[in-house]
Amino acid sequence: MNRKSLLDLAKKHGTPLFVVDHAELRTNYALYKKHFPRVQTYYAVKVNSDPAIVETFYRLGGSFDVASMQEFHTVYRLIEKLPAKERQEFVWDKVIYANPIKPIETLRELDQYRPLVTYDNVEEVKKIAKYAPRAGLCLRLQVPNTGSMVELSSKFGTPPGEAVDLIRCGHEHGLVVEGLSFHVGSQCTNPENYVQALHLAAGIFAEAKLRGYELKLLDIGGGFPAAYDASVPKFSALARKINHEIDRLFPRSIEILAEPGRFLVASAGTAVCKIIGKAVRNGKLSYYVDDGVYHTYSGVIFDHCTYHLKSFKRGTPQLCAVFGPTCDALDTISLSEQLPDLEIGDYLYSENIGAYSAASSTHFNGFPPATVVHVNW
Repeated sequence: MNRKSLLDLAKKHGTPLFVVDHAELRTNYALYKKHFPRVQTYYAVKVNSDPAIVETFYRLGGSFDVASMQEFHTVYRLIEKLPAKERQEFVWDKVIYANPIKPIETLRELDQYRPLVTYDNVEEVKKIAKYAPRAGLCLRLQVPNTGSMVELSSKFGTPPGEAVDLIRCGHEHGLVVEGLSFHVGSQCTNPENYVQALHLAAGIFAEAKLRGYELKLLDIGGGFPAAYDASVPKFSALARKINHEIDRLFPRSIEILAEPGRFLVASAGTAVCKIIGKAVRNGKLSYYVDDGVYHTYSGVIFDHCTYHLKSFKRGTPQLCAVFGPTCDALDTISLSEQLPDLEIGDYLYSENIGAYSAASSTHFNGFPPATVVHVNW
């Protein structure tokens, strides 16, 4: 969005403000589909679960990766008016419950929908067999996460050497293991993570087949990076490398899934905040704004992400600190922003803040989350 439109929205709706541009969502979705024509796109709802965002991807024909029952129902409400058979087909074909560890209560509720779910250990197989026996299984592998902004393999994934035994375990408990999944880590800028993971998966496909287990699908997870800065590899180059390995290692009969999230929504979100205080601390100009790390800038803490702030006014930039509105010193957005000398009441904005950010907002210290405004919807 242009600066004038952002400023007009801030004056109309107040701050803090979180603006979602659905034209950008559609552009990103089309770009992903263009570069991954063989891949079924499952939007990772956790990245931003705003129902309007989910609905935009639904209208585009998207599928969904959910990791909680709340996320599942955010998707399911879009199809509740369909006939029962079509609802069931939608859940099976277009929803994956991709949290490898699920509470018993969740499994009990999920069973009626007969979904595809991930798992990565024997105890999870036992739970699923008892409480959601109609679910299909997808075994999550532990794969390299080198160079990814958020590492995930220390928490989830079975070692490749144990994979076929876990496939056998699923079948011995009366379940059907449909395929494999992996995740190379969030904001993955190292394409070799995908290459190594695909090779590991191909080896397990072959070993499983020798032992009598025919796998039908491969979920290559998420990690597709948003273009936060010039250091991020070109998406087209990353796609070429991944597609080459997929086509070389897996026949067309194997269904390929992916769970992009950040790539689809990061550039569609913009935050606008207002300066509520100004001081000089240790010789550095410091601004206090009405948004912070407990709200839209939560990615500073939880996502290891850096969001730069820009001014609507021109002026000679100087090194500044920017703090959020709460009384907690942790509420620090940045200690090294280049901003001009501004006044209380002036506005700042941050681009490319659509992923995670607002999804992790709290009411800490009594400060409410930013108002969300949807444009081009």
